[in-house]
Amino acid sequence: MRDIVYFDLETQRSFNDVKGDKSKMGVSVAVTYSTKAGKYFVYGEDEMDALVTQLRKADLVVGHNHMEFDYPVLQKYTVLELREQTVNLDTMLDLQEITGRRWKLDAVAAGSLGIGKSASGVDALKWWQEYLKTGENKPLIDIAEYCAVDVKVTKCVYEYGVEHGHVKIDDGSAVPVEVAVSWK
Repeated sequence: MRDIVYFDLETQRSFNDVKGDKSKMGVSVAVTYSTKAGKYFVYGEDEMDALVTQLRKADLVVGHNHMEFDYPVLQKYTVLELREQTVNLDTMLDLQEITGRRWKLDAVAAGSLGIGKSASGVDALKWWQEYLKTGENKPLIDIAEYCAVDVKVTKCVYEYGVEHGHVKIDDGSAVPVEVAVSWK
């Protein structure tokens, strides 16, 4: 069985906090789903080696903007060049190449699946700050749950595209935009 690993991470700091230097954002929580294992994996900042190993072993890593966001954030934790040492399908970059526009995961999920995300990256940053202040695990659990939902939504969007040969994007008009994809 092919091991498709769906991937997302949340950061400790915002893009503005680090003046655009993604390598300084830090990982709060990362989540993957492995089709081979049939389960989710949650990684804390001290487990980035295990995450990198899983991504490198995957037959395909699927994410939404992971090539231009998640990998640059994760890169500070490894000497390996993730972009070159992994096989990737970035749904956002693929859709951008086809349509000439960057689409949010929320828009693709709403159009294709009729669902949206459960929270936002801003919420995850607030939860991280709450964790730092209180030391309680609940904010970390909230981040992990949010990140896991994003992974599941990415998985469902990818599977929809594979099954139908297209995805639909909610661009705010009455009818979602249909975009042909050749995901395998």
